[in-house]
Amino acid sequence: MVGCKQNDYDKQCLDCIDDSINLTVPWYLIASYAYYEESNPIFSDSYFDTLAKNILKEWNKLEHYHKHLLDRDVLEAGSYLGEYPTIVIDSLHELQKGKK
Repeated sequence: MVGCKQNDYDKQCLDCIDDSINLTVPWYLIASYAYYEESNPIFSDSYFDTLAKNILKEWNKLEHYHKHLLDRDVLEAGSYLGEYPTIVIDSLHELQKGKK
């Protein structure tokens, strides 16, 4: 991604989840796809780990359509190697387009 620092995405994510903790789920999936499938991380390692910890901490409060894709073992490991819904992939690409 030309001209975009990872911490720009860290801040953008923080701003979104401040408005709704439920948005941690799609951000985690988007960041996982960027890292594991495209080898192009959007978050710093420390922020990605923090996001996973926040999801674990708020697990019982979270309500998101894709929450079922995550489980505690995945979050504790700080990884995700499952299936990615098309909307996750499309959202990443839209996000990347906006930062070029």
